[in-house]
Amino acid sequence: MTAFDLFAVGDNCIDKLSGHAEAVLVGGNAVNVAVQTARSGLSAAYAGALGPDGDRVADTLAANGVDIRWLVRRDAPTSVTEIYVGADGERTLLKEDFGACSGWTPDAAARAAIAQARHVHIGWLDDGGALRRALKASGISVSQDLSVNVTSEENIRADGLSIAFASLPEARASEAAGRAAALVADGADTAVITLGRAGSFALAGGREWRTGAEPIIALDTTGAGDSYIAGFLTARLNGAEMQEAMLAGHALAARTCSHPGGFPQ
Repeated sequence: MTAFDLFAVGDNCIDKLSGHAEAVLVGGNAVNVAVQTARSGLSAAYAGALGPDGDRVADTLAANGVDIRWLVRRDAPTSVTEIYVGADGERTLLKEDFGACSGWTPDAAARAAIAQARHVHIGWLDDGGALRRALKASGISVSQDLSVNVTSEENIRADGLSIAFASLPEARASEAAGRAAALVADGADTAVITLGRAGSFALAGGREWRTGAEPIIALDTTGAGDSYIAGFLTARLNGAEMQEAMLAGHALAARTCSHPGGFPQ
């Protein structure tokens, strides 16, 4: 069985952008992280659920070098997210549903493949935290984005995570240390908080790191946080220290803000 550098699990969607950036694109946290990691040169796979109308998602993942053998079809529509992009590039979620992703969890074959990866990243996964806890118990490095809309708080707790990613708006940057400490107290080994234009903050082993974000004029911030995660994880998998990985995350996020959607399409 192939061992991937990164295996992303969970949400996918079609992003419908309106406002100052109009486009219909493939997205979703887990998809964006998988694609950006593959585009950075590491091997990546994705497990998730599509509806019968999900060909575009599957084709886009494959075209970007992501292994999709564990992508399944369900009798429910592929998720759609409606996003308004303002003149400053900032996005506002207008409508979000998880479609075929709702209630889906990886089957035994997918879990066996996931367990072979160097690192597993979970986006939105409707399993009450079962996968992250099982992976951590098996000694597998696992991260998750905890700044997603949820139907169950158990889906976005930090227990079982090697790295917990979360975000706060720039205006609340002063709360980053407290947010990170809460995630570590909840069970994460490392907490990384993105803060928009204010940079990012990390906490691990009682040590803190802070970095600034690159000053940019954003066309569209959709997927910027996902790109930060992909840049950070790629750097860490390539042996980077924490500060270097945080800077790599900001660099990839800045590039993502120069085009509509979470990766070039």
